[in-house]
Formats: sequence, C-alpha cells, structure tokens
Amino acid sequence: MRSDDLEPPAGQARAHALFVGELDVAARIAPELAAAGIAIRRFDPASVPAGPTVLIGHGAVGAAVLAAAERLPDVRAVVTVGVPYGPVAVGGAALLVLHSPVDGVVGVENARRIFDAARHPKSFVSLDGADHLLGAPADAGFAATMIATWAARYLPEAAPTKEGSVVVAETGGGTYRQRITAGRHVLTADEPRPVGEDTGPSPYDLLLAGLGACTSMTLRMYARRKKLPLEKVTVRLRHSRIHAEDCAHCETRVGRVDRIERSIRLDGDLDDDQLAHLLEIADKCPVHRTLHSEIDITTALEP
Repeated sequence: MRSDDLEPPAGQARAHALFVGELDVAARIAPELAAAGIAIRRFDPASVPAGPTVLIGHGAVGAAVLAAAERLPDVRAVVTVGVPYGPVAVGGAALLVLHSPVDGVVGVENARRIFDAARHPKSFVSLDGADHLLGAPADAGFAATMIATWAARYLPEAAPTKEGSVVVAETGGGTYRQRITAGRHVLTADEPRPVGEDTGPSPYDLLLAGLGACTSMTLRMYARRKKLPLEKVTVRLRHSRIHAEDCAHCETRVGRVDRIERSIRLDGDLDDDQLAHLLEIADKCPVHRTLHSEIDITTALEP
C-alpha cells in the first residue's frame, strides 16, 4: 500500500488517477475509483507513476490537466469536473467533461467551450443539481461512477476475479452503496430510499435476479436441446415474508418464512404438454436447487 494513494485498490491497481484540485473532492470520489481498480493520488510532477494514467482536474486549478496530458507519458484519459475553460491539448487521450448546470463557482458555459475545443474521443455528462464541491454523497458517487465506468474503456482490462467468486466492496459514495465485481463485470448494489440512495438493486433484488436469470437460461437450454418452438421467456419474481402457518408445505410451523413468488411466461407455439414439462424444468435450474438445498456458509477475516 502506498501512502501517497488516497485510497489504494484492494488488489493490483489497473491505473493511477492523478488529481489536481480540491482534495475534499478527491477524497469523495476515491473509494469508487479504488473499487474499480484505479488508485487516485494528488498530482506531483516530480513523482508520476509508471503505467496507464488518468488525469482528473477540479475547479480553477484543475484546468491544468487540459494542457498537461501531452507532456506526460501513458495518459489514457483526462477528466474535468467543474473546470474553467483553458487551452485544450490532451493529445491522443480521451476527454470526459463533468459539470453541474447550477455550479455557482464555475459556470457551465465553460464546459461547453472545453467540449467544443476538444477532439474526439470526448464525452460530456451533466451533474444535475450538484454543487461545485460535490458535497452531497449521491452527487460524488454519481460522478465517481461515471469516471470509473467511462475510463474503463481506455484502460487495460482488470484482472478477472476467480471463476465462481464475487468481490463486494463499499464505494464510499453513499451510505450503503456497494460495488460488485464478478469476473469482468461490475455492478452496483444499494438500498432503496429512504434507507439508501437507490443507485442499484437491493441485495434481495439481486437474489431474485439470479434465480430469474437461471430459470430463463435453463428453459432456453432445454428448449434448444429438444428443439421446442419457444420464442421468449419472461420471469417475474417477488420476495416477501409470510407467517409459517400460512405455508401448507413448509416444515417450519411458527414465526415467519421467506416466500419467493415466481411467474413464468413462455411465448411460442407450444402445446399444453410442452408447457407443463417446461414448468417442471424451471424447478431444476441450479440456483433454484441451491436455494432449496442445505447451504454451508463459512466466514473468515482477511489479513
């Protein structure tokens, strides 16, 4: 772990983000970038790390990144956040312009001038309702998510997690917001308002999504193998807690039990026997079987 990184990634950094501007802003976006494998640190011309680099500028002093990119090796992308217009010379690097229409310090017309002066590849994202310092956690989280997602197109691919494993880490951009890394895929989880900021599905939403996706895939595999005229599968799911006494087939007789209601629509020229058999196959999806089987969950502290 390097002391000059505001928040180092849990594993090997895929890139470094060099920040010019208010360090409070850097601190607010650092957790989300770290979760994406990007280590952010204050820009020091005398100590530029080797490897893929993203330049991030904020506020008046942040305009320096627009001219610095051409003079630094390995700069893949440049990001401005509420930056005033200045000479744009980012070389072959991609440019992302982030600006709030209600920024009371640096007017949004500066973003338009920067964007118009730059060559492609370039992108603009409006930080609607955000203040200049991204003081609201939801605004900082949104900006950080945009930076991490956009920059990923111009950086080396992150080392995939081991097959069958998932990494979940707090982003720091909200009260409960989580960044989920599954292989080469990155998702966001959150709690709905007013508990969280509703920036992603809840843990139970993800559980239902896993069962629904597995159900649909299992039906599709079976239909292809049997050459059934199945055109489309749609699975709808709902989770609730019910009184055990209301569940006729449950072994638990007191308290409450979890219930998942699953309805399946099968489009295609299917007869009644085929529909009935496909409904039986739905219960054979691996996630369905896992949820019905005995599960051993072990927990340990990482060093």
